[in-house]
Amino acid sequence: MTVRNVLSTKGFGVVTVHPDTSVLDAVRTLAEHNIGAVVVVDEREHVVGIFTERDLVRQCAARGAEALQLPVREAMTPDPVTALPQDDLRIIAHLMVERHFRHIPVVEDDHLIGILSIRDVLQAQRDQYLGELDTLQRRLMERFEWRRRDS
Repeated sequence: MTVRNVLSTKGFGVVTVHPDTSVLDAVRTLAEHNIGAVVVVDEREHVVGIFTERDLVRQCAARGAEALQLPVREAMTPDPVTALPQDDLRIIAHLMVERHFRHIPVVEDDHLIGILSIRDVLQAQRDQYLGELDTLQRRLMERFEWRRRDS
């Protein structure tokens, strides 16, 4: 299964903000869309960072309430690791777990086309495993019926 497979089910939409957006406005965007991360893009729509709930917590711990007035460029994680549509989902899942990412932007030809959350990855893997389990159970029942008919 590839990243593109997951995006084709989940959708290619992604919420973005500009680097000059205030942290407070970015937080409002997170709340409005009920999401944990926004991708930060420049004027050409190229990914320059990602702003997550963790980034907010870190900035508030370091600067207190004044963190909300910062531009996102000062609070975001710059140059995030990104995925390609053709990447194998197992590799992306491993990367996300090992590097403690909960979100990874997906780019194609230097343009943002989507975002994966760890939840998206887990749901896709679960659905794949359930499909494989169903196939195995069906084959087992067919084999059992075949043996019963021959007896």
